[in-house]
Amino acid sequence: MLDLRLDFATFAADRRDLLAVREEVFVAEQKVPPELEVDDDDPRSIHVLARDPEGRPIGTGRLTPDGRIGRIAVLKPWRGHGVGSAILRSLLETARQRGAREVRLSSQVSAEPFYARFGFAAEGEPYDDAGIPHRTMRLALDPMPEPPRPSASEKAAREEAREIDSLEAARAAVDRIASEARRGLFIYTRDLEPDLYDREPVLEAIKRIAMTGREARVRILVQEPALAAGHGHRLVHLAQRLSTAIEIRTPVIDEDRQYPSAFIVNDGSGLLMRPIGSRWDGEARFAAPGGARQLREQFEQVWQRSEPPPELRRLAL
Repeated sequence: MLDLRLDFATFAADRRDLLAVREEVFVAEQKVPPELEVDDDDPRSIHVLARDPEGRPIGTGRLTPDGRIGRIAVLKPWRGHGVGSAILRSLLETARQRGAREVRLSSQVSAEPFYARFGFAAEGEPYDDAGIPHRTMRLALDPMPEPPRPSASEKAAREEAREIDSLEAARAAVDRIASEARRGLFIYTRDLEPDLYDREPVLEAIKRIAMTGREARVRILVQEPALAAGHGHRLVHLAQRLSTAIEIRTPVIDEDRQYPSAFIVNDGSGLLMRPIGSRWDGEARFAAPGGARQLREQFEQVWQRSEPPPELRRLAL
């Protein structure tokens, strides 16, 4: 699959990019009447936007509040490269996280084999929608596992949770999490986010961790190393100088490359999770040992199947 980025979107904030794809595919290419393209579900739906390496919109899809997937569209030059599959996987995972037991969609008859590969089953007879034959398809979803009951320490940690709603709040949380790390710090980021990680408090904390001894570990997963290389990031140069303690890898599996969130977690009980990595909104916890442990385990799984990025090695040299 070619390089791409997936973002969650809202119709209010991202209408222009969403319609740039949908109008090209549905209106211009498939001759759907323009007045049928936007409906009352758009403002209420969760949207996914696929972008090319330059940030231009190339694909989209949505999940309505009542569990209907639709408006999946990919610009013609990008078809056959896994973009539609990535969008659909993201919408299905979102539906599972929201507790949906089933999703349904109205598929163009020509697209039925695509959805069938994901387990969707067609039902009923084809019908006309905007002059194009469609058929209803359904997919039963496995329920999300029940979370374990929180321990007393986890309950106490929730009282220390802080909502993050700005760059300033995210910086403060990152600084505290890095400063409270003993010998380990783990960062999952799209492009090393210089507004967060190319700053003196963070660099000094990472340097301190790296100098604590042979067990020091600062591990960083960067989804788009080419973008990080373009920033002239001081953390990259620090990793070159202290390479035995500071390591950078990039995910190579599609699922990992399209992971929408970003986080930092230390080797104690501090973490900052931002569900949409391109935004600052999220939640910080500073006394959540169970949550931090789970996040480190998730990080380690991705780390083991990731590789050093040549873009950042060249920059460091």
